[in-house]
Amino acid sequence: MKTHFYTNKKIGRYNSLLNPILLFLCTLSSAQNEKKVDHQNILWIRYYNLLTVNDNWSIHTEFDNRVFLKPIAENLFVFRIQGRYKWNSNIETGAGFTYFSVYTQDPKQDFDFEIPEYRGQQDVTYKFNLKKITLNQRLQVEERFIHNASKTGLIDGTTFSWRFRYRLQTEFQFWEKEKQYLKAIVYDEIMLNAGKSIFYNTFDQNRIYAALQYGINKNISVELGYLKSFQQRPSGVDYFNRDIIRLSIFHKMHW
Repeated sequence: MKTHFYTNKKIGRYNSLLNPILLFLCTLSSAQNEKKVDHQNILWIRYYNLLTVNDNWSIHTEFDNRVFLKPIAENLFVFRIQGRYKWNSNIETGAGFTYFSVYTQDPKQDFDFEIPEYRGQQDVTYKFNLKKITLNQRLQVEERFIHNASKTGLIDGTTFSWRFRYRLQTEFQFWEKEKQYLKAIVYDEIMLNAGKSIFYNTFDQNRIYAALQYGINKNISVELGYLKSFQQRPSGVDYFNRDIIRLSIFHKMHW
C-alpha cells in the first residue's frame, strides 16, 4: 500500500510538471497553424540618377514605382534622395530622405486614399575588388514615420519605428569593351525592426536578389533582376511571400 501510494504521488508530480509543457506546445502549434502567407507578384520599375559633384561627393536620386501583377493594381511609389561621400576606394557613407506613397498592400483591396511614409536613412558601405569580382557590404539605419490610418482614411499622427538593414552583395564582371559592360549581381539582405511600436515583427523581411546589368555607354545602364521577398507583418502571424521582377535604369551625370 505504501509503495502504491508513493507511485501515485510521483505520477501526480510528473503530471503537474508536464501539463504546463503540453499546454505551451499546444499553444505554439495552434499559433503556427494560424500563420497566413500571402503570395504576390509585383513589378518594380526604377529610375536611378547619380550626379557626381567631385571625386568625393555625389548626389543620388531615385524614383521607384511598384505595381501588382495579379491582379494589376498600384502598390506604392517611392522617391529617394541622398548625399554620399567616398572616403577612399573601399569605404563610402551616405545620408538622405525617402518618401513613400502606399496605395495598398493587397491588390484585392482598393482604397480611395494613400498612406504616406517619411523616412530618414544613413548607411556605411564597404567594398573591395578581387579581379572580376566585387564584394559589397552595406549596413543601413532607417527612421520611419508612417502616417496613421484607418480602413476609411488617414487619421492624425504618425507611428515611428527603427529599421536596421544588412546587405551582402557580389558582382561578377562577364566582359567589358570600351564603354560597355555586362555583369551579374547577387545579394542577400536582412531587415530588423525596433522601437516602442514594434511588438510581434522584430524580424521584418529577407530579400534575395539576382540580376544582370548591361552598360549601354559610360552614362546609362539597364538592369533586370528577380527579387524574392519574405516579410513578416505587424500581427506576427501574417506574412508576404513576394516574387518581384525589377527593371532599373541608371543614369550617371557630372556636375
